[in-house]
Amino acid sequence: MSRLLLRRRSLLLPGLRSGASHPFAAAASSRSASSRAASSRSSYTSRFAPPAYHVSATAAAAGAQSEGAAAAAAESTPAAVDQPSPTPPPAARGRWGLLKFGALAAVAGAIGGVGYASYAYSLNEVEEKTREFRKNPAPLIPEDASTFEKYKAMVYSTAMKVPVSAIELYLDIRSTIEDHVRGFTEPTSDKLLPDLLPKDQHVFTLVLDLNETLVYSDWQRERGWRTFKRPGVDAFLEHMSKLYEVVVYSDQTPMYVEPVFERLNSRGTISHRLSRPATKYVDGKHYRDLSKLNRNPAQVIYLSAHALESCLQHANCVQIKPFKLEDKYDTQLLDLIPFLEYIAMARPSDIRTVLASYQGHDVAAEFIERSKEHQR
Repeated sequence: MSRLLLRRRSLLLPGLRSGASHPFAAAASSRSASSRAASSRSSYTSRFAPPAYHVSATAAAAGAQSEGAAAAAAESTPAAVDQPSPTPPPAARGRWGLLKFGALAAVAGAIGGVGYASYAYSLNEVEEKTREFRKNPAPLIPEDASTFEKYKAMVYSTAMKVPVSAIELYLDIRSTIEDHVRGFTEPTSDKLLPDLLPKDQHVFTLVLDLNETLVYSDWQRERGWRTFKRPGVDAFLEHMSKLYEVVVYSDQTPMYVEPVFERLNSRGTISHRLSRPATKYVDGKHYRDLSKLNRNPAQVIYLSAHALESCLQHANCVQIKPFKLEDKYDTQLLDLIPFLEYIAMARPSDIRTVLASYQGHDVAAEFIERSKEHQR
């Protein structure tokens, strides 16, 4: 009986004989196998994994559901679009534009006016031209004037204070700046030398340049700077000090020239010495300004190897050959002694007229020729 049942079963389910399982059975077996594998993995994880990394299946599922819900919500809601800021109406933009343009035009006009006034007029001229405007007289208001007229006069007087204050501020600033600039460009005083004594009023003033006129400065790498006296300079200074008021006028800094002055004046032959602070700075160069010496220009002689290049008063200049270190037998200073002696004894009324007759000539040689002509 049992054999007969088995045979009928094999006829109804032929896959059992070949080892194939029923579809429903296969599905059930696969679910059971997966559940066993999952349980084995969970048991392995619980045994060997650190406790901090345990994540429950319920929390993971909840997270997945929340992520899915967020994604669905993001897909269902439209993307937010940045709304542009509200723009002001055209009338408001136009008014602001006019105000900005007016302010820039006023600033540019003020800067241009200040620049033109500074370039075209001196400080005294600007002060003279604006004197009446800066007085700012208050308008006369009659006693029976109306309230509106009084108010208008008050507004006018108040409004005029602004440009008046601006002009006064400009004058103060310009005066301060020019004073500072004048301290670098002008001599330190309008009277560089003290007043002459009454008994010395007839004495002429002999102004001598320093570099390449009385001395020569030379630099070499082995020894640095050295200063050499011109041949005959001591005898020249000693003799001229008896006839002239001798002034040495240099454009070098006091720190450099003071030691040189001390060497030249070892015998007290130099009456006064001037350096760079006593010069006038023009176009990047320091010039000797003989008008600041506090001496009669008709009685001043300026002797230099670069006279026309270093002095503002060319009519008082006598130029000689520059001294170089190679000129060991230079006699330029000694050759000028006869001419200077004659000037000191003759005392011409204006030395500038005498020097003009020697213009373009070697003064020492020309004086000797004229002396010979006079003797003949």
